[in-house]
Amino acid sequence: MRHDPQLKWIVSGMVFTQLLACYLVKDLSWKWIFFWAYAFGGCINHSLTLAIHDISHNVAFGNKQAKWNRWFAVFANLPIGLPYSASFKKYHIDHHRYLGGDILDVDIPTDFEGWFFCTPPRKVVWLILQPLLYALRPLYVNPKPITRMEVYNALVQFIVDLVIYYLWGLKPVIYLVAGSILCMGFHPISGHFIAEHYMFLKGYETYSYYGPLNWITFNVGYHMEHHDFPSIPGSRLPLVKKIAAEYYDNIPQHTSWVRVLWDFIVEDTIGPYSRVKRIFKLTDDKD
Repeated sequence: MRHDPQLKWIVSGMVFTQLLACYLVKDLSWKWIFFWAYAFGGCINHSLTLAIHDISHNVAFGNKQAKWNRWFAVFANLPIGLPYSASFKKYHIDHHRYLGGDILDVDIPTDFEGWFFCTPPRKVVWLILQPLLYALRPLYVNPKPITRMEVYNALVQFIVDLVIYYLWGLKPVIYLVAGSILCMGFHPISGHFIAEHYMFLKGYETYSYYGPLNWITFNVGYHMEHHDFPSIPGSRLPLVKKIAAEYYDNIPQHTSWVRVLWDFIVEDTIGPYSRVKRIFKLTDDKD
């Protein structure tokens, strides 16, 4: 449960790769802007959201350097184009503390989502809308006061967006934002959103995936291991599985995020309702 000293260098390399890409795409036609946003830039941006997930557990600089982790997450956020890191941190702790908690865990789709997005075509639309729903659901389900860090996150993000626009025009900004939206929607990497906690088998609500896409997603597929040990960096989760193989090898797991998306769309028994929901009774601190 130590911090990952390599994480800051990997993330920095990804951020600067995207800044270089902004320069390279500034004169491309719009069709190629969106092609490279989906095929390349969006993959990096989605990976950066998962780096931010890791950083939210203080694994970049350790628990004693919490502020360094928060500001480094703001830096990792830059290519995503929209402020994300501070709000994610605010809600993600509840996802671990109250997994499946009604109102508390905003990863749980709303009743409307479960009712409406229930046919294959509608589930495809739901997957495309994932980034929007992921961003707006907390504001509806469990609104929280805006924090100072969220304000800083937004200010830094929009200043950098404006600098990119001033230097290279609108196309690089669209490349970044479109990549984030497209690759967090209907995209193979986004299979992890469904794979992690949707109940494909009754009685099992968290699943791991050990395939090659872990190489570009900071091992987010090792999700059972992550929920057991959230303070362990993603880079060391394969070691957790190796050490405690008897606990992980014989439980249900996914072998393909693309297959997860396909099954989610075509199977009548799986949809936004396929989540375990719990009612948590929180005690008042004054009691």
